[in-house]
Order: sequence, then C-alpha cells, then structure tokens
Amino acid sequence: MHSDERPLTPRTSLVRRHWLRTAGGLIAGAGLSGWLPPARANSLTVGQPAPPLILRTLEGREIATQALRGQVVILTFWATWCDPCHEELPLLSAYAERHARDGIQILGFSLDAPENLPMVRKIAASLSFPVGLLGSAYAGGYGRIWRIPVNFAIDRAGRLAHNGWDDPAPPAWTAERLEKFVTPLLQASR
Repeated sequence: MHSDERPLTPRTSLVRRHWLRTAGGLIAGAGLSGWLPPARANSLTVGQPAPPLILRTLEGREIATQALRGQVVILTFWATWCDPCHEELPLLSAYAERHARDGIQILGFSLDAPENLPMVRKIAASLSFPVGLLGSAYAGGYGRIWRIPVNFAIDRAGRLAHNGWDDPAPPAWTAERLEKFVTPLLQASR
C-alpha cells in the first residue's frame, strides 16, 4: 500500500461499491453500456416461478406479487424523466381498466428519487394501478433495472410469462403487444 492510500475498511468498500454501481448506471444511461455490462437477472426463465417482489405504494400499502396468485400481473418499471414511459403508462392504465374484471393487476415501480415524489404522485394520480418508488436500481430477482421502460408479466399460477429483458428497445408495450402477450393470459382458465 502506498503511503497516500487509505486501508480498505468496510465503509470505504461500501462507498466504492456504491460509486461503481452509480457510475455503471450513468454509463448505461449515457448509451455506453458496452463499457460496463448491465447486471440483470440471469435466472429469469419464462414458464418458471416468477421472483417475488413487493410494491410499497405511495399510500403506504404493501402489495406482494406472491399474494396476487390467481391474477395476471404486470410489473412495469418507469421514471418521470423517461419519455417512452410517458407513452406507455397511459396505455397500460387503459388496458388495466378495460380488463379489470378479467383479473389483471399492474404494479408500477418508479425509479425516481424521493425528491421527485411530487411529480411521481402527479403521474400516479392519472393511472388506474398502484405506484410506488422502487428505492434502488435493484429489483430482487429481476436484476438491476438498467433501462426503462421494462416490463414483466406473471401468469395466474405465479409463473413468469413475459421477460422484459428480451424486449426490443422501448417502448416495450404497445396495444398490439398487450393483445399478443397479456390477453391470452387473461383468457386462460381462472
């Protein structure tokens, strides 16, 4: 160790890991993701059990995906500063309203920082599904959310039915894609 280097302590190690994660997110957000590969869940397999996730809504409720068995669930990850998200969110909201009696639940995870909460609330007020702040770029078994919008669909049995990481560039959902991927899930036996 050089005389000007500090020893690596748990705190400095934590700071370095945070900086690397933040730098990785900035690099990916700047379109330079080839320099630092994005971390994502390698174990996501369509047809296998979907990883559990809990949405902590803006109103303080907790909605666990595991408690939604018997419904079709869409997890949507978005942010107020994401232009494609502004196109996709109203589409998802209208779809959820149209199919409410068919057993669909959409959960909206905002990647915004807490200081953007007023804008998140404003957007959430126009949506027909619950919204909450993700709180971190990591979404459990879904990996690090490195691009948005990104969506995942879970069938009535709790299996991953659509892996958003396999989608083309945003916006991930269109009316046609919802009809192709989600509507058949809703029509499956309840």
